[in-house]
Amino acid sequence: MRYFIALSLLFFFFLQPAWSEDVSLEIGKYSIHAEVANTPQSRNHGLMQRSLLCADCGMLFVFEKADQYSFWMKNTPLPLSIAFIAPDGHILNIDEMQPYTLDTHRAQGDALYALEMNLGWFTQHGIRRGVTVKGLEQVPTEQ
Repeated sequence: MRYFIALSLLFFFFLQPAWSEDVSLEIGKYSIHAEVANTPQSRNHGLMQRSLLCADCGMLFVFEKADQYSFWMKNTPLPLSIAFIAPDGHILNIDEMQPYTLDTHRAQGDALYALEMNLGWFTQHGIRRGVTVKGLEQVPTEQ
């Protein structure tokens, strides 16, 4: 048992992904915790091979410039919702993404951020296009 606990602590503190920088954001009246993907490596890997994401957790993709970015779900076992976010923080569009698919999910405007949450999170919380995400000014930019 001690061996298991030691390995668990080792994993938690030392073997977390290189992009495990975190940020707290507010969307509407809800607070979320997001891992930041702000490097080409972290954005390419995203949530692939992840099988669990806590209820109010997500991954925030940060790009170096605003553009109409696209996402797919290759090698991603979690069903996710994605919100594409403009530089000023308002949500451009939200899309639902199914596991392991190659369907393209595209920003409907120039997005500087994309936020992935568990499937249905935005709908369940009444978050729609036009809602502003607060706290983006504290997000580490691309490294």
